[in-house]
Amino acid sequence: MKKLKLVFLAICLSFSVNAQDALRLSYAEYMEWVRLYHPVSAQAELNLRMGQMEVRQARGGFDPLIYGNLDQKEYKQSTYYDKREAGVSIPTWMGVELNGSFEQNSGAYLNPESTGPSGGLLSAGASVNLGQGLILDERRAALRKAQIYQQASEVERAKLLNELNLDATDMYWRWALAYENLSVLKEGVELARFRFNSVKTSFEQGDLAAIDTVEAFSQLLNRQYRLQTAENTYFATTQELNTYLWDEGGSPMALENEIVPEGLFDEFVLKPDLEELRTAVANHPELLLTDYELASLDVERRLKGQQIIPTVKLKYNFLAESFSQFDESQFYENNYKWGLSVYTPLLWRKSRGAVGLAKAKIDFKENSRDLKEVQLRTKLESELNNWTVVNQQLVTFSENVKSLQALLTGEMRRFEIGESSLFLVNAREVSVFDSRLTLNELAAKLRISYAKTRYAAGLGFE
Repeated sequence: MKKLKLVFLAICLSFSVNAQDALRLSYAEYMEWVRLYHPVSAQAELNLRMGQMEVRQARGGFDPLIYGNLDQKEYKQSTYYDKREAGVSIPTWMGVELNGSFEQNSGAYLNPESTGPSGGLLSAGASVNLGQGLILDERRAALRKAQIYQQASEVERAKLLNELNLDATDMYWRWALAYENLSVLKEGVELARFRFNSVKTSFEQGDLAAIDTVEAFSQLLNRQYRLQTAENTYFATTQELNTYLWDEGGSPMALENEIVPEGLFDEFVLKPDLEELRTAVANHPELLLTDYELASLDVERRLKGQQIIPTVKLKYNFLAESFSQFDESQFYENNYKWGLSVYTPLLWRKSRGAVGLAKAKIDFKENSRDLKEVQLRTKLESELNNWTVVNQQLVTFSENVKSLQALLTGEMRRFEIGESSLFLVNAREVSVFDSRLTLNELAAKLRISYAKTRYAAGLGFE
């Protein structure tokens, strides 16, 4: 796997340097990289291509068709018939099919109705459905469904990107939380090691009892154990984060060890726009996709409704031996052929059943949509309330951390003047470090909760 270091400069994403001269990958830079190169982003774009190809395929139903036939029979040195025909058929959106042909027939046993001029016969005309298929037919219905699918593919793309946004955001802040916790526990280990060395020196000088060194060493071992667990968690979350990082060539990438996330409390200004979110949920991708399904079902219902109408097909073709004979004044007078076909079932049970089924599917989908909208609005309100509660908890616990730090400072002063014990100092210190870990968790939760409110409203990348 490629190492993710200077490669980020390829798209002008800059890193900031922290106090330890480590490269910092900000949330905005990370999300931009995910948006540009993650495989799901590429899949979302492919959805648009599939929609375009569906429309192109459906438009193929209106492509002009050219054809040619050659039919000849020779038997006992006699030409029974020699029939040649070529023509073109042009379907139109209005349901009228234009056609033109040229035929040249000869032979001793040629069917009299196929007899024509020796130089051939030209035909030009049209056929139109006056009953079933006048308003909507299979070709027009297929094209309309393809256009609906194309529109739905754009919404499906947004849905995929929203899901990717939420997953990538959750992963980034879990990574940031693991790093912050690792930093806190490293600080705790260093303090415990310093205190153990100080207590050991004091014991060697006869100022403290041996039991105090046991207490300090036990505290050091306990914090080292917790640090090891935090290191494992940070390693695991880093590996998970790597699954969201891909280069422009579609190859997976890995973070250098020096790269760290932005701080959980950096520029910590997050407040959902309630009006925007509650308005946006009405256009949630899941609701829009259901709307497109309903639109497609309505096309199907209208097509089935056409099948109840009798089939009435009118055909008319003007005949001429050359193009110069196609004169409007003779169009209806002579040299033409026409036909009228009419047929219909007597009871229409198949057609009425198909229409009833189509209507039932629409009613079922409309009920599902109403339920889905209520569920989405309820989910949004739940996420908004969760954000509010976590935000309040963060403010409250921030004050608690300050209070616990003040108690630790006071306890250390008492210990320095001999009015407290090492046990109490350690207990106060453990409370401070535990509270800082809890505060980190709340900060990460608030960041993720903000992303969840946008996802619940059907919004993604800002």
